Amino acid sequence: MRSHPKRSRCAAAAAWLVAVAGAAAQNDPQQVEVIGTSPLTGLGVERDLLPYSSQVLRRGAIDRAQGGPTTDLLARRLPGMQVNDIQGSPFQSDLTYRGYRASGLLGASQGLSVYLDGVRINEPFGDVVQWDLLPEFSLQSISVVPGANPAFGLNTLGGAIALTTANGRSAPGLRAEVGFGSFARKRADVSYGHSDAASGWHQYVAAGTFDERGWRDHSPGDLQHVLARIGRSDGVTEWDVSLLAGRSELTGNGLVPTFTFDEDGNRMPDLLESRHEAVFTHPDRTRNTLGQAAFNWSHQLDTDARLQGLAYVRGTKRTTANGDVADEAGEIASFNTTTTRQTAYGAAVSLARRSGDHQWQVGASVDASRVRFRQSEQEAVFDASRGTVAEEGEEAELSAAVQGRTVTLGLYATDTWRVASRTHVTGTVRVNRSRVSNQLTRVDDDTGELEEQPRETFHYTSVNPAIGVTQGIGDAWSVFANIARNTRVPTAIELGCADSDEPCRLPAGLQSDPFLEQVRSNSIEAGARWRPAAGQRVELTAYRTDNRNDIVFGSVSTTGQLGYFQNFPRTRHQGIDLAWQAGFGALTLDATAGTLRATYEADGTLRIGERNVGVTRGTRMAGLPRHMLKLGADWQITPAWSVGADWQRYGSRVVQGNEDGLAEDGGERIDLSLPGYDVMHLRMSWRPSSSLELIARVGNVFDKRYATYGAIAETVFDAQGNYTGDEADALFVAPGAPRSLFIGLRLSF
Repeated sequence: MRSHPKRSRCAAAAAWLVAVAGAAAQNDPQQVEVIGTSPLTGLGVERDLLPYSSQVLRRGAIDRAQGGPTTDLLARRLPGMQVNDIQGSPFQSDLTYRGYRASGLLGASQGLSVYLDGVRINEPFGDVVQWDLLPEFSLQSISVVPGANPAFGLNTLGGAIALTTANGRSAPGLRAEVGFGSFARKRADVSYGHSDAASGWHQYVAAGTFDERGWRDHSPGDLQHVLARIGRSDGVTEWDVSLLAGRSELTGNGLVPTFTFDEDGNRMPDLLESRHEAVFTHPDRTRNTLGQAAFNWSHQLDTDARLQGLAYVRGTKRTTANGDVADEAGEIASFNTTTTRQTAYGAAVSLARRSGDHQWQVGASVDASRVRFRQSEQEAVFDASRGTVAEEGEEAELSAAVQGRTVTLGLYATDTWRVASRTHVTGTVRVNRSRVSNQLTRVDDDTGELEEQPRETFHYTSVNPAIGVTQGIGDAWSVFANIARNTRVPTAIELGCADSDEPCRLPAGLQSDPFLEQVRSNSIEAGARWRPAAGQRVELTAYRTDNRNDIVFGSVSTTGQLGYFQNFPRTRHQGIDLAWQAGFGALTLDATAGTLRATYEADGTLRIGERNVGVTRGTRMAGLPRHMLKLGADWQITPAWSVGADWQRYGSRVVQGNEDGLAEDGGERIDLSLPGYDVMHLRMSWRPSSSLELIARVGNVFDKRYATYGAIAETVFDAQGNYTGDEADALFVAPGAPRSLFIGLRLSF
């Protein structure tokens, strides 16, 4: 049954959080937590002095949560976070925070920057984040900083996620975890860390592997990682070198039709209703490989000054194989393959100092990348399982290629100034200069031959400031407000696919490219913090971010992946987040509630799926719930036994292609919004000894059927999945995973 959460539910949840926190209020000292305010952490700043909300998860909390993939953990635990299961693979998630995305999907409108030990891991080709290449077992902490924070560089429109890995000092000894579960899922991880206080040397090495059949048809996946770090510290100077290697082969077969509908809005069940595990067409396979080397160095000039440096090189190779419905008349299916080679390298330096009432940091960075891309197409047909089989005698033909380079220089400065005993002002400014160039090769429409286009180069410059204030009130309260601006520069894929008359196929069939403006985001945030008792924290935040010249992908064919990138004059993300964490002896609780209104704020036309969508000011964006409520609990029953639970409630969300309330141009109004849903997860831990722990978790305990994303497209199959060739309008959705069980064993020595 469709449910529509009301604003009153979030208000009631907020009142409940405050009431529970107030019932336990005591006059105990506050806990002080320090976080970094830029990719190079400097000296760190106390969280409660910063004029914006922030979220931090440490190693202990990560282990207790047993959240599976990192994106799932973030979505369960942190306010404003949610995952769209568009691909249906746990490591190909489309993560959103306050409506901004850090996604593995090429073509998604990215708006979050992600860093691993100071290295930006948004890939050069489309700013995507390949979550499958993350060494999850080695994560020591996760920090989330919201808003258009200029200190975190380009693409930080909605926020930044900073990930740090363990080393021989923070994770000494042997740790291992092995487990298995539903859908033939198997996982094993091991790490060893060592440090020598006398010499200052420390070493760390970790390796992991994952394999599963997948809960959907034809959706296996596997991945492996290795991380090695070695370094030395003499108390004044410290350095370390890290090497990260990874590979994955994941199959995420995308959206599937749940029902077809006619001009009168009558709905007929389709493929998903007859089989929940069904896929539309297959394969949709992605192979990734990664090699990364980084050098981190810091020197303590004195007790109040620290100099840091970073140098890195990161190389990835991505190959895809996709079976789709053909876009060319007279053809049935198309088998498309791509190869993308990316190399990113750069360096950064910063100086941080405490000087009287000021704590400041200045820094500079240079980031460069090189991309080489090739795409081939082959005429195909469908077999009985809707898998694509190449036509006999048909050869794969190169359809597009690109070579692109990007260089970005950045200078920044930030200062937290203690104006009075309980008043702090934080100011930041960053100057960016970017050059993006590419050379395209494409098929000429007239001759049908591949032709190399002239090299094109675009330059972008921006000066992005931020200023905010925090005011303490009494011993337990503080209020804050912050205004910030940041920018996002178009990538080679976006510049190479920006012509409405020459739509391209994602991962990318590139065309001659019109100029795209850089995105400019202005964010404002205000809120209050309250520490009613020791171990408790309440934070309420209201925010709004306006984007000018937002880059959006206009899909000409949802199932065939044809479309182009374009600037949209103005979009907006605004909402309220409330978070509460508390400990009551053996019981630990956390809860968040939030609202989000993500809208287009100008009149215009978007090409989405099979139709043009007319949007006006206030039209909601697809795939983003209006309301979120999350509750989590962990109970240490005995020193050896603990149990925990997570429960999330998400509101309804608009379907792509139905943002204007229509399903076809000139048709009747029809609401195809996906209903809200709730889902619960359970976990258990038994520790018979200090070195041995048995864990178990159950996902989607009540086996709820729900969908996280939807789009209007056309199907050429009947409800049983047989090819007919007759096009029918359908609602395609991303179904959520069914109930699952995972059992594991942890060892530590």
